[in-house]
Amino acid sequence: MAKGLTAGELRLEDEETLVQKLKEAKEELFNLRFQAATGQLESHGRLRAVRREIARIYTVMRERELGIVTVEKETSDG
Repeated sequence: MAKGLTAGELRLEDEETLVQKLKEAKEELFNLRFQAATGQLESHGRLRAVRREIARIYTVMRERELGIVTVEKETSDG
């Protein structure tokens, strides 16, 4: 999964892509937790970053559900 996803970048993605990114982030978090439990984790900061990515994805999904932010389609005026 790409590092440093921002909420703005996530808002441009469609629903299927968000679900896929969420799945990838959860898998990565599981692997990082497993590494931490076995003493093999090299970067503890990555745990925090992945948790935040998951929270951002959930936030964008919830905003869409509530109608706060909608997916903006590219349109050309002319």
